Amino acid sequence: MAQPAVSKQEVVVFAGKRIRYRSTLSFDEVLGKLRSLMGKITLADVLDPWRSLEDFEKRVKEHEGSSGFMLFVEMDHGSWMQKFGVKRRVVRWIFGNPLVAITMLRHDYTAGLFVPVDLLLAEGDGGVGCNITYVLPSSLIAVEENAPLLAAAQALDAKVEALVSTAMAR
Repeated sequence: MAQPAVSKQEVVVFAGKRIRYRSTLSFDEVLGKLRSLMGKITLADVLDPWRSLEDFEKRVKEHEGSSGFMLFVEMDHGSWMQKFGVKRRVVRWIFGNPLVAITMLRHDYTAGLFVPVDLLLAEGDGGVGCNITYVLPSSLIAVEENAPLLAAAQALDAKVEALVSTAMAR
């Protein structure tokens, strides 16, 4: 007779670090800069199981932007928020690079919960300026003792910070 499956819940408490950059640059200026720094690829292109490793790496590198990242998903929250009377432009991006992600996933597959990275670009109050908010990747990824994972996650932190600070610079 087969034994019934046993499941056990484990809770790991950790604290993420939310980072916010504020700028006097307009939403459109920063969005344009982000687009210029970012490559773009579909998830289907990344997840194609039939590609060889060499073909996969070549395809990813062809789609990287100068930041080393590519955009996977863009969600325009501002468009539907207007239906509720909230007049603010807000865009959420999910971006990353599988060649960066593997540097973490090889040390802990649960890093896959937080790569690719999320970023929120929002118009400032009254349409003046904008801000970018994201959660520091290492604060989500490296929550237990794992030095190689922490080093890879901190390298991702630096890449995200470089992207955001470049997009927000005059």
